[in-house]
Amino acid sequence: MTGIVPAPARIELRPAAAPFRFSEGAHIVAPGTAKRIGALLAAELLAATGREVPVFETAPVSPVDRSAGISLLLRPLDEASEEAYTLDVSDQGAVVTASTPAGLYRGTRSLRQLLPAPASRVDAPSAAWTVPAVTVRDAPRFAYRGVMLDVVRHFFSVDEVLRLIDAVAMLKVNHFHLHLTDDQGWRIQIDSWPELTGIGASTAVGGAPGGFYTKADFVRIVEYAAERFITVVPEIDLPGHTCAALSAYPELNHDGIARTPYEGVEVGFSSLSAAPERAEATDRFLADVMREVAEITPGPWLHIGGDESWATPEADYLDLVRRITAAAASTGKTVIGWHEIGASGALPTGTVAQYWSYLVPQENAGVLTASVVELGGRVIMSPADTAYLDIQYPGAPATPHGYALGLDWADGPTSLEAAYSWEPAGIVPGVGEDAILGVEAPLWTETVLTIDDVEFMVFPRLAAVAEIGWSAAPGDGTRDYADFAARVAGLHAHWDAAGTRYCTAELDAAG
Repeated sequence: MTGIVPAPARIELRPAAAPFRFSEGAHIVAPGTAKRIGALLAAELLAATGREVPVFETAPVSPVDRSAGISLLLRPLDEASEEAYTLDVSDQGAVVTASTPAGLYRGTRSLRQLLPAPASRVDAPSAAWTVPAVTVRDAPRFAYRGVMLDVVRHFFSVDEVLRLIDAVAMLKVNHFHLHLTDDQGWRIQIDSWPELTGIGASTAVGGAPGGFYTKADFVRIVEYAAERFITVVPEIDLPGHTCAALSAYPELNHDGIARTPYEGVEVGFSSLSAAPERAEATDRFLADVMREVAEITPGPWLHIGGDESWATPEADYLDLVRRITAAAASTGKTVIGWHEIGASGALPTGTVAQYWSYLVPQENAGVLTASVVELGGRVIMSPADTAYLDIQYPGAPATPHGYALGLDWADGPTSLEAAYSWEPAGIVPGVGEDAILGVEAPLWTETVLTIDDVEFMVFPRLAAVAEIGWSAAPGDGTRDYADFAARVAGLHAHWDAAGTRYCTAELDAAG
């Protein structure tokens, strides 16, 4: 299988040419600042093969040795995208060229897919593998290609999060959105408000263990992701979805009474107070939380939620959105919020709306999204009926643990084909290609208990959303699902070898 997911902009297979042999003389040539990409690739190959793959600054003298080499070269390309790369494979070696380290890393993801699956297995035997002769010229369609993990409804350890980051990196995902606060728990340490992770982190859905990330934990996640050129996007969901905060600090409630910690799955019942007598506490809370989260977030984004604030009177909602987004923007970050924030006409410059309604916008979702664009903002597309990874698969197949997962509220179930068959620029009237920052596939975890469950729901459907975000739009408006299915079916051997869980029923249907 020579298919690559996401599909490259241009790929030419040369079947008559001799392949590249990754054999005993295998090495990596990575001059200058490319060396850290080479070192990361070498570490992956060591884990896969048990063989040390040396990294050199310059190519070996021997032509025989050179033919077993992988070269990572930083050189100017014509493409404007910093993630553009070229990949040339022949019997003289494999060469990845890019203008930036990010582009080099994306190119190594394609090379990893072209290597036979045992190269992804931790206990793979030392062997000679071949890569077909191929030429790839590639660059992404959208700058933002994300996946979201809800760590509130069920909590996942740092090591589990890192495991997921490794798996999504293969699909050239470049943003990892962490939903860190909600009614069921507060999952990020805030020094100036310690009970947010004292009382507020103690619960999860159904009585499951709570938990939170220390600042050191969060920095570890951020740095691990950054090594893979993935930007972490932290979300502090406000002014609704705040029961955990309201249970920890009664002064944030309109009546000054602490709420009871929550373990259910209903939404829309909680709200920060906009009352004048609570203004000092609320504004201090907003300033402190945004400042502390921004200080440990090197990426440009702060996600402030803004969805399902049904318990917040309209005037209070508009007032709170103004105050919340101003507090976030004051940190120097660009604000992202769910599309409901489009009700406000006082959003900071450049605010991004994350659209989560359906392929056919429900109620006023399209109007609210378009209003953010009219204010000079952009949009991340996450249509719930195709991109939400918590929606059931057809037939609700059992996980490796033997129980069914997922929800069905968003016109579910959602198949791999449905996850692939949509066009970001064709959803909201007036929101075309130029207004779209990118796409994201969220995973909410009401029914998702373990990291195996997470992977089962994420794969293979994330491959569809990742391709929509990376690959060029089809000229005729119709995506070739048969071609995609053939390529994504080839990933199962890599997932098996790496120990990544996935829904076999959907891959069997694709194959």
